[in-house]
Amino acid sequence: MKKSIWVLTAIAAVLVLGVALMEFRERGFLSSYASPPEKPAPLQTAGQTQTYNFDSDKAGEIPAGFHGARTGQGTEGKWVVMADSTAPSKPNVVAQTSRDRTDYRFPLLIADQGSFKDLEISVKFKAVEGEVDRAGGLVFRLKDANNYYIVRANALEDNYRLYHVVNGSRRQFAGANFKVTSGEWHELKVECVGNKIICYYDGQKKIEATDDTFKDAGKMGLWTKADSLTYFDDLHVIAK
Repeated sequence: MKKSIWVLTAIAAVLVLGVALMEFRERGFLSSYASPPEKPAPLQTAGQTQTYNFDSDKAGEIPAGFHGARTGQGTEGKWVVMADSTAPSKPNVVAQTSRDRTDYRFPLLIADQGSFKDLEISVKFKAVEGEVDRAGGLVFRLKDANNYYIVRANALEDNYRLYHVVNGSRRQFAGANFKVTSGEWHELKVECVGNKIICYYDGQKKIEATDDTFKDAGKMGLWTKADSLTYFDDLHVIAK
C-alpha cells in the first residue's frame, strides 16, 4: 500500500514539474537576449499603404528597407531574398534560412519604413521544412524585438495562435486549431483597430480577441521559430 502511494506521489510530482517547465518556457524566462531599441519610423496615417513582393531585391541578401532581429535564444536569423518558381508574385520570395534548432528562438524581419497603430496587414507564406518547428507569422505594433503582437500558423502543430510578447516573454491569449499544410502557399491577415484583433487564414476568420498590452503604434514584420524554413511573399499593410 505504501509503495503504491509513493508511486502515485512520484507520478504526480513529475506531472506538476512538467507543467511548470512548460509554463516556464512559454513565459520566456529562458530568454537571454536584450533587444536594442528600434530606430524611429514615421507614423502612417489612415489610407497609407506599404507593399513588398521582393522581386526587385537582390537574391542572397536581406531585402531593402528591412533589418533582422531575434527574440529569445540561439543564433540570429538569416533572412535572404531567393527565387521560387511557385511564388505568388514571381520570381522572388524572402526566406528565413538559418536552421538553428534552439526551441525558444524567434527570428524577426522588421520593416523600417513606417509605424502603424490601427492597421490591416497580410502576407503569403509557405512552411517548407523544420523538425523542431515549421511556422510563419506576422508581427505588428512592434516596439522592439522583445515587445510586440504576433499571430502565427504552425504546420507541425496544426494550429493558429495569437500572442503578445512582453520583455521577451511570449503569452498566448487566443487561438484556433485546424490543418496547416506544409509546402503550400497560404495567406495570413490581421485587422487591428484599438484593442480589437481579428486574424484570418486563407480568407476565413479564425480568431477574434481583445487585448490592451500594446496600445501605441509600432513597426510590423515577419516571424519564424527555431529551425523553421519558411518562405514569404506579398507583404501588404494599410493604415486604418
